[in-house]
Amino acid sequence: MSEPLNILIACGGTGGHLFPGIAVAEALRVRGHRVMLLISEKKVDAEAAAKYGHLRFETLPAVPKPPTLSPRMLGFLWKSLGSIGRCRKVLREFGADVVLGMGGFTSLPPVYAGYRLGLKTFIHESNARPGRANVLTGRFCNQVFLGMEAAKPFFENRVTMITGTPVRPEIMALPPREEAAKHFGLDPGKTTILVTGGSQGARRLNELAAQAAALLPPDIQVLHIAGAADYERVAAIADGRPGYQVVGFCDQMPAAYAVADLVIARAGASSLTEIAMVGQPSILVPYPHAADDHQTRNAEVFAAAGAAKLVHERDLIAAGLAAMTTSILSDLPTYKRMAKAARALAIPDAADRVCTAIEATFTSP
Repeated sequence: MSEPLNILIACGGTGGHLFPGIAVAEALRVRGHRVMLLISEKKVDAEAAAKYGHLRFETLPAVPKPPTLSPRMLGFLWKSLGSIGRCRKVLREFGADVVLGMGGFTSLPPVYAGYRLGLKTFIHESNARPGRANVLTGRFCNQVFLGMEAAKPFFENRVTMITGTPVRPEIMALPPREEAAKHFGLDPGKTTILVTGGSQGARRLNELAAQAAALLPPDIQVLHIAGAADYERVAAIADGRPGYQVVGFCDQMPAAYAVADLVIARAGASSLTEIAMVGQPSILVPYPHAADDHQTRNAEVFAAAGAAKLVHERDLIAAGLAAMTTSILSDLPTYKRMAKAARALAIPDAADRVCTAIEATFTSP
């Protein structure tokens, strides 16, 4: 494609939407296109965006959706109309040709505004079980991009394409293990477990992981990304255990993956995509209150492929988590099979697939 496009990517609200959006933005810039990323006013968006000073970000107040039958729905609809109006203004000022939503209700107003303006519009769904916002937004799109094949039946009568979920370039070029270990104050020669709860609902998982640490062999160390809000509590539970490093916000995930041998995590689609890309076995504990239980559906895809062990939070105790962890790490054939299965789920060129599909809509007859 020779003519550069102006492409707005709506990707705010959570890291699971933001980081894939950044990955697509990076790929589009390499192809010569102009990109604007529309994010929310949430702290998580501001912290993550700060690392990418070369990209253009604009903020839009988020309009959280209440339960469908809630009396607050009237206010939500009214605010959404105002948000759509603001998005129309942003799109006109940017001279947008394309709107790409990366998911959630933060994507609906800009995609719908783009649709009404006659622009090319797209939505990306990372999860195996799509959110209702994306199913709705898909009605206003030229094409729906999917991270997992399992999501396709939810978009009947829509043009879909399996692209995989885009991953930031730095995840595909990890630093040396020794350098990564030094960054976190860990021993590069020791087996390392990475614990990460994602951007929501990690409190119980954090607690179980910290308790399990006391039951692990002394030659296993832990890097625990607890989240800023839960950092002090997790550090207190860990109680200064040697080789147990607790951090709040981590803006060096490539280093975290580089030093890790096994990941204990929730089952957000973006996190799973990164785990697959780096080819690490995992223990997945889906967030039990995720919308439509989509994290369980995601974890089931990885478990069915042999890439992960799926355990529900209601069934998990610290001793069981420690035993499962030790079992995987001490059984080399199983460990290698899980790592190979994880890598097989990765789609390294997902961002390029999205870019190519967008460009194709401008060249097709």
